[in-house]
Amino acid sequence: MKLKFTKMHGCGNDYIYFNCFEQQVADPEALSIRLSDRHFGIGGDGIVLICPSDVADAKMRMFNADGSEGKMCGNATRCIGKYMYEHGLISKPEMTLETLSGIKILKMTEQDGKIASVRVDMGKAILKPSEIPTRYEGDTAVSVPLTVDGTEYAVTCVSMGNPHCIVFVDQDVNTLDLPKIGPSFENHDMFPERINTEFIRVIDDHTLQMRVWERGSGETLACGTGACAAAVASVLNGYCPKGEDITIHLIGGDLNIRYTDEAVFLTGPATTVFEGSIEL
Repeated sequence: MKLKFTKMHGCGNDYIYFNCFEQQVADPEALSIRLSDRHFGIGGDGIVLICPSDVADAKMRMFNADGSEGKMCGNATRCIGKYMYEHGLISKPEMTLETLSGIKILKMTEQDGKIASVRVDMGKAILKPSEIPTRYEGDTAVSVPLTVDGTEYAVTCVSMGNPHCIVFVDQDVNTLDLPKIGPSFENHDMFPERINTEFIRVIDDHTLQMRVWERGSGETLACGTGACAAAVASVLNGYCPKGEDITIHLIGGDLNIRYTDEAVFLTGPATTVFEGSIEL
């Protein structure tokens, strides 16, 4: 059996995409584990299925490198928009995308017949701890204490369809030993469904530096929902203004986030790396 795929990335957050309008993918959990391996597979942070939808232009299913299914991925949504437009599955540079976190609206910027960037309406940020979910009580979890491996951190928890724990640090985030501390955050018992963790240095009131540890994938070069959660947390903690563009520097590139009362908007690039087929 052969499957056609397209390797794409958003700021280095790379996935293997399958057009399920034209083919069926069996056992995507096991396939993600196999293909995500960067030495013995294609290599990526997981796989993404672009599927038909009864309620939108397409439906996204995404699976992490450990085979677990994710509810939402901001970088993957942008790549799907680019794929749909450039492969003629939609005729306008605007589309709706069904996800496990609801329907997202994508608006694309075209340049020379190609999609250069995509803006995604990510919906409202979820701040209630029980809905994120975390085991904190109350209406929000903003700058609350969390002890990890004997060190106490002040963390802010936000969901953008998947759970995030944001930690503000005073140092260059590139100096952090993320492979050591990341798993301890991810699997902390305060987070019943595990957690994505963003480590943020505030550069100024419109600029952040970020590294991310993603549940199920480990460190990735970028995380769209994580960037959104970081921007929301920066506003809630008084570092950045609401309703204005915030630039977030990630290892893989820059993302632009705007947090308003109505929604969080994510804008960034989407890149096709290569296409191919794999025999299973």
